[in-house]
Amino acid sequence: MGFVDLLSAASMPVLKVLIVTALGSFLALDSIDILGPSTRKQVNNLVYFVFNPALVGSNLSSTITYESIISLWFMPVNILITFIIGSALGWVLMMIVKPPRHLKGLVLGTCSAGNLGNMLLIILPAVCKEKGSPFGDPNVCYEYGMAYASVSLAIGAVFLWLYVYNLVRVFTQNYDDKCVEYINQTDILQNDLAQSLIPSSASPSTDLKENVKVMVHVIKQHLEKFSRQINLKAVFAPSTIGAIVGFIIGTVAPIRMLLIGTEAPLRVIQDSASLVGDAAIPTVTLIVGANLLRGLNGSSISLPLVFGIIVVRYVFLPIFGILIVKGAVYLGLVHADPLYVFVLLLQFAVPPAMNTGTIMQLFGVGESECSVIMLWTYGLASISLTLWSTFFLWLVA
Repeated sequence: MGFVDLLSAASMPVLKVLIVTALGSFLALDSIDILGPSTRKQVNNLVYFVFNPALVGSNLSSTITYESIISLWFMPVNILITFIIGSALGWVLMMIVKPPRHLKGLVLGTCSAGNLGNMLLIILPAVCKEKGSPFGDPNVCYEYGMAYASVSLAIGAVFLWLYVYNLVRVFTQNYDDKCVEYINQTDILQNDLAQSLIPSSASPSTDLKENVKVMVHVIKQHLEKFSRQINLKAVFAPSTIGAIVGFIIGTVAPIRMLLIGTEAPLRVIQDSASLVGDAAIPTVTLIVGANLLRGLNGSSISLPLVFGIIVVRYVFLPIFGILIVKGAVYLGLVHADPLYVFVLLLQFAVPPAMNTGTIMQLFGVGESECSVIMLWTYGLASISLTLWSTFFLWLVA
């Protein structure tokens, strides 16, 4: 397979994303006003609560089995590594650029969380259908590619809402009033503690009881403060629930026989979920395009910060990915299936997760800054992702 064929196979999926994104930007123009701010917020809620869970659940239930989960054990590890390396590079970037506090969650989120689902669901089928693809029969490639993309989508969604959601929540909530309140409470507790330590005529056992009560109260205050900062409910975000349901349906044989397959008696449920889930990818892509239009108007975000995120996602992460994935293949941790290795490599080179913009809109902060980041990262993805995909295809061919 020559370089021109590789380049063609890699560029077609990216062009599809760009066309749909451009349509979203057009629909958000003031003269059109179909995807205005209020509409985007409502559609984001629809994506969050309906489309994404249906997409994750339907794809997993139809393509994942108990045997395939065992053979794909390295993919969750690979995705976790992308988040860890991206977060580390994001911290280094923040130490250099020093962004405002309310943008730190956005910076870490865009550096760590890639578009591990929607982009793969678009790229892999297109690559499989391209003439001269190194992955063999297009139908077999499509079947396995959708299974890999579904696992990536589900695990990426869990990590995104568990990690990025809480990052944004912690960094964007109003700490000023809470900090003042907490300081006042701490002063009161310290005074109580100091008073309890002053010698008195009370018996030693009474002093000990008072000290224990004060210390328990202090520990309780710290635990309450921690629970307010970390929203553990995000673990069970709608996409996570969809992933759990999809795994159960796909791996439990009796349930799978009822729902999956042309002869399944309850196949209409699976077909309906798949029909709803199919709306997720074009809808999210349209919303990203609409948000990119806001990025054209600029924001207070610094260009060095945007440039740093681009370098992290399109230079350092793919280089780390090549070293990690090829090392895993060399050590025998990953079976040498070209399509599987290609997916693992691609997980390090995709642009930031589109749902990062959804998270920022849910909190109502950093929307214009996120739009600028998405504008530049997805604009340059047409070049970066095409080049890296071409190189990855050559590497696994």
